[in-house]
Amino acid sequence: MYEVRVNGLPAPQGSKRHVGRGVMVESSKKVKPWREAVAAETAKIDFEDWPFVRVSAWFLLPRPKSHYRSGRYSHILKPTAPRYPGKYPDLDKLCRSTLDALRMGGAYQDDARVVTLHAFKVFTEAGEEPGALIRLTEAHL
Repeated sequence: MYEVRVNGLPAPQGSKRHVGRGVMVESSKKVKPWREAVAAETAKIDFEDWPFVRVSAWFLLPRPKSHYRSGRYSHILKPTAPRYPGKYPDLDKLCRSTLDALRMGGAYQDDARVVTLHAFKVFTEAGEEPGALIRLTEAHL
């Protein structure tokens, strides 16, 4: 098993837009830094060349300030604060950008080798950096 911890703000792979002459650009400016961070952390590891790969990813998203109380109780969550990030960004788009970045970093030759994917979106705990925890193992079908 290999484990990759990436610090930074997870960014979804968005739509591309046509800017002319066959050139397509990513609509989100956040996805490039995220992919570069994932690829850089992945490149530090010498991966085995598995024919089938299982990926588990936990995307750690920062909790909005509106989830906390105010004043001297600003460190306490409101009772109405949701347990999970059920809004933007979409989990499937986070997976798309991250799987591409894992390939760029050398985790596997082609993201088509990923045959099992477990993904979770959670809020960070107090003092925890946003980012992702990614585990890769060989898939035995």
